[in-house]
Order: sequence, then C-alpha cells, then structure tokens
Amino acid sequence: MVAAQKKRHIYAVDTLGAATDRCRSRLVFVLFIFTLLYGSVVVRLIDLSLRNNKAGNSVVAAVGRADLKIKRGNLLDRNGMILATNLRLASIYANPRDIIDVDGAANSITSLFTEVDKKLLRKKLASKKQFVWVKRWVHPKELHEFNKLGIPGVYYRFEEKRTYPYKNLLSHVLGFVSIENVGLSGVEQKYNELLSFPDSENKTNELKLSVDIRVQEILTSELKEIYNKHSAKAATGVIMDVENGEIVAMASFPDFDPNLPSKVNISDTFNYATKGLFEMGSTFKTFSIASALDSKKIKMGDEFDATKPIKISRFTINDYHPLKKFLSIEDIMVHSSNIGTARIVEAMGAETEKNYFRKLHLLNEFDFEVPETAIPSSPDRWGRLAAITIGYGHGISVTPLHVVSAMATVVNGGYKVNPTLIKGKKSKRERVLSGETSHIMNQLLRLVVRDGTGKNANVKGYMVGGKTGTAEKAGKKSYNKKIRVSSFAGAFPMNDPKYSIVVVVDEPKGIKSTWGFATAGWTAAPVVRNVIRRIGPMLGVRPVNEEKIESGNRFPIVANYKNEAEKVATR
Repeated sequence: MVAAQKKRHIYAVDTLGAATDRCRSRLVFVLFIFTLLYGSVVVRLIDLSLRNNKAGNSVVAAVGRADLKIKRGNLLDRNGMILATNLRLASIYANPRDIIDVDGAANSITSLFTEVDKKLLRKKLASKKQFVWVKRWVHPKELHEFNKLGIPGVYYRFEEKRTYPYKNLLSHVLGFVSIENVGLSGVEQKYNELLSFPDSENKTNELKLSVDIRVQEILTSELKEIYNKHSAKAATGVIMDVENGEIVAMASFPDFDPNLPSKVNISDTFNYATKGLFEMGSTFKTFSIASALDSKKIKMGDEFDATKPIKISRFTINDYHPLKKFLSIEDIMVHSSNIGTARIVEAMGAETEKNYFRKLHLLNEFDFEVPETAIPSSPDRWGRLAAITIGYGHGISVTPLHVVSAMATVVNGGYKVNPTLIKGKKSKRERVLSGETSHIMNQLLRLVVRDGTGKNANVKGYMVGGKTGTAEKAGKKSYNKKIRVSSFAGAFPMNDPKYSIVVVVDEPKGIKSTWGFATAGWTAAPVVRNVIRRIGPMLGVRPVNEEKIESGNRFPIVANYKNEAEKVATR
C-alpha cells in the first residue's frame, strides 16, 4: 500500500512538472509574440521618423523646436519700427503612404481649412508621394484645432514666413520675397544676400532704412485720396532730405500687399516713383532758369519778349494764359510762361542747358536701392527746338525720383546729393550750382506758391516753395489735349530748406468741385499742402513768421515783387 501511494505521488509530481514545463513554454511563446509586435512598432516609428525627416522634418522634430534661427534679417524704418520680419509658423503636410482614409482626411482638413480645395487635396493625399503640402503657415489657433483632428499621416513642421506689418504701406519700397524667402523686388531683392546670411556673431543682419513710417502713412493716404477723387490712372510722391539725400517717404498708388504676393495684380507692382517716366511740364522751368542764371547767360532784372507766340518751323509755342508783354524772370516763374522760358533757353544755348541737366542728374539712371528704376528719355539731337521744349518740360521724360533729387540740389545751396533709402549712408556732395543761384531760386519758388500757380500748395508758417506742371501726354502721332500729367515739385521751408517734395498725378479727371479742372494747381498742389501741414510738426520743422522774413533783406526778390495788376501792361 505504501508502495502504491509512493507510486501515485511520483506520478503526480511528474504530471505537475510536465504542466509547469508546458506553461513555461507557452509564456515564452507569448513573450516572443509581444516582443515581435513591440519591435515592429518601434521599427515603424523609427522608419516614419527617418522618412519624414528626409521629407522635411517629422512631427517629433518639428514640435518644440525653439532653436530655429531666423534666416532673414529685419527691415526697419529710420526710428527702429519693424517694416519686415520673419515669423515662426507651423505648416501642415502629409505623407500619402501613411494615410489610412483619404476621403475622411480630406473632409476633416477642408472642414477646418475652408480655403483648401477639397478635390485637389484628395488628389494629393491619394498619390504615391511621400510628401505633399496641405497648408502653409497656419495661425496658432488653427494649429490647435488641427491637433484635435489627429489624422494619421498628416503632420506639421515649423517654418519661417516673411511678414510685413504695415501691409501695403511700403510695398514698392520693400518689395516682397518668394515662398523660400528669396527677395524678388524692392529692397528685399537689392539686399537679398545681406538679409539672408548671418553675420560673424551668428545673428542675422538688420537693415535700417531712411523712410519714416509716420510720414509714409500721411503721403500714402493723401495720394490715395487724390487718386480716387480724380479717378486717376496713378498717383505717386517722394519726400527727400535735401542735405543728405535720404528718402523720408516714397509712395506709388495703386499699391499691393506684399504679404499676399500670389494675389497681387502685376500692374499694381509698378513703382511710378522710380520707374514711371513722365514729361513733367512746367516743373522743368525751375531747372532751366536755374541753369541759365548759374551760367551767367541771364541775370535778375533782365526782361524777355513774350508779346507774341514763337514760331519754329511748323511748331508754335504759346502761353496757357498769354500776358502779351515783356516779362521779368519773376513773371515767367509766377505765371509759368512757356514763351518767356523759351527766350531764356535761347539766351543760354542748347549745349549749356544739356550740360547743366546732366549735372543735375536729369539725364542718367540712379544707382538706387530698389532695382525697379528707369533711365530718363531725351532726344539724341539736342537742337534749338528740342532745347526750347525741354526747357518747359516737353520732349524729355524722367522719373519723380529724378525731379525730387534735382529740386534738392536747386534749394540746398547748389549741391548734388544722391537719393538713398539707407539711413546714415555717406553721400558725396558735389557742387552743381552756386550758393547765389540757389538763394535766388528759393525766392522765385516761394513767389510761385505765394502769388502764382502754386497757391494751393501754401501752408501758413512753413514757407512752401515750388513749381506746378501740367503736361499733355504724348500719343502715337501728337499730344492728347484731354489726357495729362499733373505735378508739383518743391521744397520747404524756403528760408532754410530741409525737404524737397514731388507729387505726380497721372491722368486725373476734372470734377465738379474743381470746376472741371484737373491741372496741377487743382490736383498735385493740394496734396503737397496737406502733406506738409501734417508732417511739418513731426519732422521738427517749426512754423515761422513769413511776413517778417519776406519783408526783410534776406528775401529781397520776394519783398520787391509786385502783383501783376500794379505793373504796366505793355513795355
């Protein structure tokens, strides 16, 4: 019996051991299966990470990357205000090979991003590519909502986006960049290399421009108003520091939003301030008379026969409002006489006129900080007729930038300074006119605004000076009397000039409030008045007692000039 019990005990032990061995084997097998599954998941994650890194950063690599360096430097205005900068924003992309439900993914994404085309997105997600863009540069709030979707195969990464806080305000000056942050126009293109690469301290370069965003806003708003009011083709203006050539404001309208280059009309990108070539009309009388005075071919006190039109071959030169008498230089400027200017040009000579215009930089292209600049157009043969018509602004086409620069030379004591958009840029001063000529011209320009065609540009206390210009536009065969360019070129304050200014309105239409007129005195001159009135205080130009200055010895021409009604009608 004992033996039988012992035998049963041994059998039970053997049975338990066999069961234990079987359980151990099963556990090992289960662990092996789990190890395989876990390993496959790890391998898949590694594969996805490597694949997505090759495609342009994985989710893991993208999230929380605080060490991304800005790859393009800021553009600043003269006071340090940011005009262009880079923002770090998320962009959403997909790996179509990882998409489980193409239709579901397309529906979810387009329900959040309504601007994304569902049909196009579905085509992308159904492709065999490893990387397709879904939406570039999403708002942080959009990114938060996207994360809630949790769509397999759709990820995001951080990128840099060039942003222009003031939108249209400096569009033609700044230009814009491509999706890859490469400058395509304006300062962005001119200084693409400087802005794109970090300096020796591993910090991106910033570029401080000469423009004042406050002045820019005022100039732009006034140009936009006149553009709309007179249904013009375009309106443009430039304000320049006459001492160093720094451009304080430069606007061209219509304009565009550089934040949305893909939605811009190509015609709106045309910069009329630097690329628009215009026959500037009577504003050129300023440069003709300054050249003649400086050459000593004429002098103050001379009078010129304007009793009848001048006939040259088949052409006749008339005055808009003929006075039919001998005119002084003051009369010619104040009443904008074409006949009187023609007599002055004849006294000076074509070659002298051409030489002075070249020195005033009215015949050459500028080396300027935006690539979109034009070369002035002038006759190959500078004969008698060409010289006369050029003298009052016909037969020669220049940009507003050329005019504002030449005006600065006339009023600043006679020194040519190159216009620049870079604050603090050194500019070589070259004497073109004598100080005496400049002083005389300042008085003549003041007379035009005080007593002549530029009255609507006057701002009490700021001694504005300048010259209006209304020029018919050239057609295929002749000038079109119904289409014109209206302009005003001047400076302020004329007792101590600080800034030159030019405003051009292209093809303005007459309206009821201007009695159907669209000449410079009714269009460009009021813009200048409104701009100076608003920017004078912020630029630190203090109002003066005009009567006191104009009655003193410093401004004898202004003090001695008598109104036309007091003069003898004929000589």
